Amino acid sequence: MDMTICPCRKSASAQRSYAECCQSYVEGRAQAPSPEALMRARYSAFAVGAIDYLIDTVAPEARSDMERGSLEAWSRESDWLGLDIVETVDGKPGDKTGIVEFTAHFSRLGKREAHYERSNFRFDEAGQRWYFVEGAKPKGKTVVKGAQVGRNDPCPCGSGKKFKKCCGAAA
Repeated sequence: MDMTICPCRKSASAQRSYAECCQSYVEGRAQAPSPEALMRARYSAFAVGAIDYLIDTVAPEARSDMERGSLEAWSRESDWLGLDIVETVDGKPGDKTGIVEFTAHFSRLGKREAHYERSNFRFDEAGQRWYFVEGAKPKGKTVVKGAQVGRNDPCPCGSGKKFKKCCGAAA
């Protein structure tokens, strides 16, 4: 793997090396200062096969669902092509939680793929570090074209619910 550019590819305009970007987090010499930095370091950990880091950065209460063998196989069998951060919510100094929505690009068994997720992170004050808590595929965002959807109309996402009880609840 070419480590002249960090696997997370933080900035297309000023790409940094792995040593300048994520390596100190992955090797445990520093703590990721934000959920986004932790997400980037976790992506890089997949790319370099640092499975211990992936496990150690999951909240202790969520580790029972992890399968080391699956993580090792996914890491080893994939070519890691870059990470796109779609959105971050909170996760600044003083925040207790943060959210990172991202797309992880990789190729596995010759097929180009993308893993799209909205992940929750928690700051542990005792350990002064961020943990990954859980991730889920984000709900689709409703895009309304043409006539405006009324609160009591069926939701255009096709859920069968009223708009106000589905996609309109977040608006």
